[in-house]
Amino acid sequence: MSTMNLTKTRLFEGVWEGVLTMTDSGKSQPAIRVTHLDRPLDGVEVIEDRGQGHWVVRVPIPAKLLSDGVQTFVISDPDTGETLESFAVLAGDALGDDIRAEMELLRAELDMLKRAFRRHCVETM
Repeated sequence: MSTMNLTKTRLFEGVWEGVLTMTDSGKSQPAIRVTHLDRPLDGVEVIEDRGQGHWVVRVPIPAKLLSDGVQTFVISDPDTGETLESFAVLAGDALGDDIRAEMELLRAELDMLKRAFRRHCVETM
């Protein structure tokens, strides 16, 4: 079991941010590894935040890695290989059909609920 716990705080201006908590309260800077398609990312920052085992993790998302579909980034402990967190970026035309299909399903369900509610109102009056 890893002594690190990583919690996402935000994704802002192309940078994923989280808070890394060390349960062993070690003073040395923790090492983390961020990969995309099993290739390590450069520019990852681990900055001491509040002392006592709290660190801010900043992962810049390179524009060259963004393309149609889903791009998944994995943050792990390089010593144990344990995954601490992961995040995905969805983009492009490939998702358009999925979103339209989901909207059609939601509309159909809403229409069904409206009919059931109207029928209920007529029957209880």
